[in-house]
Amino acid sequence: MYRNRSASASAREPRDPSGRGAQGPGAWREFGARLRQWRRRAGLTQAQLGAGIGYDHTAVSKIEHGARRVTPRTAERIDELLGAGGDVLAACLRAETAELPLPDPFVPFAAVLLRPPLPIGAETDRQGAETARDGADAAPDAEVLPAPARLPDYGLLCPLHDAEGCAVPAPDELAALYAQFCAADPAAAPPLDAATAHALAGLLAAQLRAGETGVPPGLVAAVERTLHVVLARLAAAPADRRGPLARLAAEHAHAAGALRMQDGRNATAMACFDRALTWAELAGDRATLVGTLSDLSILARLDGDPAAALGYAREIDRVAPGRPWAGAMGRISRARARALTGDVRGTVREIGLARTHVERLDDRDEADVPWLSIASMRLRVESAAAAALRDLAAAVDDPRLARRALAATETALGLLGPTQLPSTRLLFTVRAADCHACAHDPRTAVELLGPALESAPAAALPALVGHELRGLRGRLARYGPQAARRLAEPTGP
Repeated sequence: MYRNRSASASAREPRDPSGRGAQGPGAWREFGARLRQWRRRAGLTQAQLGAGIGYDHTAVSKIEHGARRVTPRTAERIDELLGAGGDVLAACLRAETAELPLPDPFVPFAAVLLRPPLPIGAETDRQGAETARDGADAAPDAEVLPAPARLPDYGLLCPLHDAEGCAVPAPDELAALYAQFCAADPAAAPPLDAATAHALAGLLAAQLRAGETGVPPGLVAAVERTLHVVLARLAAAPADRRGPLARLAAEHAHAAGALRMQDGRNATAMACFDRALTWAELAGDRATLVGTLSDLSILARLDGDPAAALGYAREIDRVAPGRPWAGAMGRISRARARALTGDVRGTVREIGLARTHVERLDDRDEADVPWLSIASMRLRVESAAAAALRDLAAAVDDPRLARRALAATETALGLLGPTQLPSTRLLFTVRAADCHACAHDPRTAVELLGPALESAPAAALPALVGHELRGLRGRLARYGPQAARRLAEPTGP
């Protein structure tokens, strides 16, 4: 991700025009030394400071030695506890900024980092947009979609303020800010201001919400169009202003990939996710890194590649070590990958570890992903546990595992509100029917699924629901051929 230089290159290192001093790990050592000075001035031990911010003394020790980073929100809490008057927070922000690439007259900003998932025009031509910076064509998207009143929303944090809780501009102001952002010359554009950052994140949240029950025509193109504009700004931005733009790029690329995957366009989704990883790592955005790796693991499973799925799941531990929310996501992704190979012991062990991580969620997890409540995390884990056990039951032909999968599916359905996420409810219903089929009970499978499909024609089904249905029909053909024929006509291939 970051540049590696030889000794000869280091000898002619250009002076840092920002005056920031040490880069990367060195900057965090400076932060740790500053923190230690303020802690001692306040007369606190490492254990006492740790108790005030929810860390143990070993974590504080690692922070003071530069071996562990902290978020600006945590630095702000430390600042208040020690009465540092903003000095600790400022040191944290300097350390974060120092990790971004510096302007370098010898090594330009790598063009590969700015390559969008699709070439310009590939999606926007259908919208009648001549360029990605055509704000006039893009603005109506901002006007008609109901944006949230505040951030965080729909998994998106403010690129400037993280989880602090930011107000999203009113719809008319949001549309104007978005149009101005798209129309401005990137080389001469001012730094990303708070109102525009809130408008861009709020609009993306609205676009993702619009894709909950299917991907409307033009929705992915609108997200992609904004991504091109963000990348143009990122290319022209000075090093100390790249972080928020890189985060916006990562979030838009991840969103485009998720929408494409939902629409069954897995190859293009893979390209989007690949770019999202690059920009999320540049921005230090753990939430987008974990979410993208989880989705990449799903794509690998859909392609029938459990080894790749397991590799992506293991990578989650690297990008967010020691975080229970990330540990749960990684373990459940591992469980689903192992299930495809018929690894009973490994799958059950990973499910148990995922559930243990959910029980360990605390305030630090909310600081990382404040939109992810314990209830929603439990829903994710139980849903994935049900799918993993169902896949395992199918792989080893064990009705007992199918019944365990059914119990987990019913738990997930119980955690989902009666009016929440209708496409997810349909997915869970299909999965429950599949569990009955894997338990050699095709009649119950058809009785459960038939009513659910009456109001959901095959052409309108999300891609993941269609994938589940194909597996169900295959198992019904094995255990109940007559039941399989009953479902063949309404669901299609």
